[in-house]
Amino acid sequence: MTRLFFATDVHGSEKCWKKFISAGKFYKAEILILGGDMTGKAIVPVLETKEGFKTTFLEQDYTMHSSEETAQMEELIRNRGYYPIRMDSDRIAELEANPENVNKLFVDVAKSTVEKWMDYAEDKLNNSGIKCYVCPGNDDMFEIDEVIRKSGAVELTEGKVVRLSQYHEMISTGWSNPTPWNTHRECSEDELKRKLDRMAEQVENLSQCVFNFHCPPYNSGLDEAPELDKDLRPRYAGRSLIPVGSLAVKETIETYRPLLGLFGHIHEGKGVKKLKKSTCINPGSSYEQGVLMGALVELDKKGVRSYLLTSG
Repeated sequence: MTRLFFATDVHGSEKCWKKFISAGKFYKAEILILGGDMTGKAIVPVLETKEGFKTTFLEQDYTMHSSEETAQMEELIRNRGYYPIRMDSDRIAELEANPENVNKLFVDVAKSTVEKWMDYAEDKLNNSGIKCYVCPGNDDMFEIDEVIRKSGAVELTEGKVVRLSQYHEMISTGWSNPTPWNTHRECSEDELKRKLDRMAEQVENLSQCVFNFHCPPYNSGLDEAPELDKDLRPRYAGRSLIPVGSLAVKETIETYRPLLGLFGHIHEGKGVKKLKKSTCINPGSSYEQGVLMGALVELDKKGVRSYLLTSG
């Protein structure tokens, strides 16, 4: 029997990453799998002034009068999935005058954060016997791949066939069908299907394979997101949900009928569904609250022995 823990869409939340790394020991799982979207959403300037440090975070203004208060605020920002950076007014003016430097700064801080995360994983997982697999998602810039690839504790799985156990293999991709936000790893449905087929063709036994695809299958019940208007704002206060998953992923699942499908991407799509004979899971995401949503799955030579959605 093989026990794995799957989570996804931590979006820069340091608290969620630490919980993910601790989940192997906590749940007695031999395998950890992160399904994508590791990096944060934005930089939060922490401005140095005569009165102390000031910042605006989630539309609220804060003034920190001591180093302890400032450190606590920065920890809060990191745990919510954002990147606090201390700077003075001259630095802010320089960035406003040169917007191209903002993106470079964002990439640099995302890479340095992932480096810290890899160090943390190596420290916690060393000699534990727990294997950890990560596949960046559509929101993740390509620059982090090399950082993960250098890790001694975490394996980058994009486009690869990975042997999970004597009976089970896994293929992974973080690419998605097109989104309204033109993210890093998205492509046409036809191109996505070709990527998925190339991996599936390398699998020895598809009926015992785990498909770790960031984007869920279309109209599966795991891909319902708020309908957006032309300005990308939720319609009807977010009460109107529509399927936004991938047709290519759906066709791939229906064609190859893997043992298990692990998905993310759509934070609201939490659930477990059967597609043909495949058990398909999206654990959802609540990264901004510092809550790690996950799925604990047991596999044996006969198939999926059990599964449990987790939150904590």
